[in-house]
Amino acid sequence: MKHKQGFTILEIIIVAAFASFLLIIFLIQKSNVDAFERDEDRKTAINAMYYALEESFYKEHGYYPEFISEQNITVIDPALWTDPNGHNLGDPLSSYTYEAANCKEGKCKEYVLKADLEKESAYTKYNRN
Repeated sequence: MKHKQGFTILEIIIVAAFASFLLIIFLIQKSNVDAFERDEDRKTAINAMYYALEESFYKEHGYYPEFISEQNITVIDPALWTDPNGHNLGDPLSSYTYEAANCKEGKCKEYVLKADLEKESAYTKYNRN
């Protein structure tokens, strides 16, 4: 009797199924890691805006602006105004929001900065002064 070399169909199917399973696990984990990275980028941007408001704008003017943008907060990297999805702060689709409160003639006493995150609850910063 002659012995043939090679793999049986069953062996090939088992190896393909195992490789598919590993690929699915890898893609799920990569998706989670990417989402966590985007969340960290959002937190970094909110922190930069927060410290620019507190350490630069408020110290210079004694109040908070009614609206923020790269025109009135110039001390941070302009790229931070754009969220990981490509939307600028103020855009309705942006994951960043700035809400000023207790305002009179464009001069505000309070604000809330917020980033909507994918893997955690919203990241929020409130005025310090």
